[in-house]
Amino acid sequence: MATRTTDSPTAEDREFAFSASDYDYLRAMLKEKTGIELGPTKHNMVYARLAKRLRKLGMNGFREYIEFIGSDAGGDELGTTLNALTTNLTKFFRENHHFEHLATTALQEIRARAVSQGRRLRIWSAGCSSGEEPYSTAITLLRSMPDIKQWDAKILATDIDTEMVRRGTAGIYPAAALEGMPADIPRKYFEPYGEDKVRMAEEARNLISFKHLNLVAHWPMKGPFDVIFCRNVVIYFDKDTQRVLFDRYANLLAPGGFLYIGHSENLFGITERFKLLGRNIHRKIA
Repeated sequence: MATRTTDSPTAEDREFAFSASDYDYLRAMLKEKTGIELGPTKHNMVYARLAKRLRKLGMNGFREYIEFIGSDAGGDELGTTLNALTTNLTKFFRENHHFEHLATTALQEIRARAVSQGRRLRIWSAGCSSGEEPYSTAITLLRSMPDIKQWDAKILATDIDTEMVRRGTAGIYPAAALEGMPADIPRKYFEPYGEDKVRMAEEARNLISFKHLNLVAHWPMKGPFDVIFCRNVVIYFDKDTQRVLFDRYANLLAPGGFLYIGHSENLFGITERFKLLGRNIHRKIA
């Protein structure tokens, strides 16, 4: 999960009336429902993402749209609004040093523990967007663990955006998304799918369960997880929400489990339950 850019009209060019109070309402609603903080300067972004919904619904302005999503009749539209306002930009093997650490260190430690604790492996991709992160994780497992079929190995991939969950489940991507990968990865783990598209190989898809999840709401899973990816997600939350979130992650991680966070994120002043190993790689210590 990370910032996506979009062409945003200026106030003079706007087709629909969009007042400061309209923006403040949407900003407060997003914080209440998802924990995500929108800055005070995102008016144009919000307008650009929601104006298409007003057109489709035949509405005259944002006040009418706000009244609609707050009504019983607009319950489904509320989910569409949240999907539009959450941000999704990702790619395969983004911040690749995390996957290198997973292959060379985390999985080796988990394998060593398996002698006494059994061949169980659980990884969570929290804020998985359209699936590139959990599929990169699945490929890393398949390349690093030739005996993966002999393990009880599962990857949980969650996101608040239901459309991203749908895309991840489908596992279909533009062929251009494979550019820059080592040659063996496209050959082994992707298959042609229509014109200029590819689909993840079945063995990778079978490792992952995609689920809708709001990180600031109830978590149905029990853990423990050996590894959690939460990258470029918490930058959208205030410090208090971050403290709660990382405490919950620590509670679900196995002793000594690993946490990967984004390059612009850090845990300083947020939690003392993790030890920094380097390059936004943390180990649970409490």
